[in-house]
Amino acid sequence: MAVTLEQQRAADAWKKAQGCEKDYVNLAKGLPALIMNTGLMQVMAFLHEKGSKNSQRHCAVLGDHLRGWLQLRFPQQIKSADFPAFMDALMKAEPRTFQQITAEAYAWLRWMRQIAAAVTR
Repeated sequence: MAVTLEQQRAADAWKKAQGCEKDYVNLAKGLPALIMNTGLMQVMAFLHEKGSKNSQRHCAVLGDHLRGWLQLRFPQQIKSADFPAFMDALMKAEPRTFQQITAEAYAWLRWMRQIAAAVTR
């Protein structure tokens, strides 16, 4: 039996949401609007920079989770989920591919927002 892409997104979000904290949930809820307002690359840079501070560790974790999913979905364009390699891949992506990656980020975040909120106490 084939698993749909929606089921794959849900399963990935479910796995990654286990043990997340309220700060992670709040960030996941606001991330789509932030991407819409500033762009995917700017948001990924924001998560990386904020995540380097111990008090903002949830930013690094969510950034790692999102990069990991996008690398899994676009392995030809994104060779590594490592932050510098990921950003380099986005900078070199064709416009249509960049739009597809951004759309996939929104789709994954829809699941993460719901699942993380459901599993967080």
